[in-house]
Amino acid sequence: MTDMELNKLMIESPQLARRALFDEYCNYVYVIAASKLGSVGTREDIEECVSDIFAEIYRFCDSSSYNGGTLKGMICTIAKRRAIDCYRRLSSGFGRTVSIDDEDFSEPAAASRVDREAEENDTRRIIMEKIKELGEPDSTIVIQQYFYNRTAREIGEAVSMTPGAVQKRSSRARRALRTLLLEAGISY
Repeated sequence: MTDMELNKLMIESPQLARRALFDEYCNYVYVIAASKLGSVGTREDIEECVSDIFAEIYRFCDSSSYNGGTLKGMICTIAKRRAIDCYRRLSSGFGRTVSIDDEDFSEPAAASRVDREAEENDTRRIIMEKIKELGEPDSTIVIQQYFYNRTAREIGEAVSMTPGAVQKRSSRARRALRTLLLEAGISY
């Protein structure tokens, strides 16, 4: 669906336009949110952020300030800003001071566990960076396939490719990712 068709549908039926907008850009927004929140948030945090992003997109499209410009650019801007806000909100909780008298206080983890978790977080961050280096649509294919367990057919529909092309791109992307990870010193 083109921007013009979506703008026309927005005038005729806002409800159908919202559904079409979500169907068209859901994966795009999800990848943006996952790339920003992957190191600090859970899958639920990412999904909540995606919901917040679409709520803001709908409010913006319904407002008088929307003049029918490029949707993808507007969606990208809103998604990045909202994802950064979510990142800040989630990561700000890590530095809080907790009193021993609080009911929510729990004993600190053993030093070896903290070290292992820090190393795992660092590894996850590096992996996400290397996946982004693959470029589009390879990074989207890898993220959708391995982080969200989507089938080649589902991914193909999202990125306008055949399932066979998705599988081939996935195979090539995995080989390239393996090389990038080895260069970064990460063994798998």
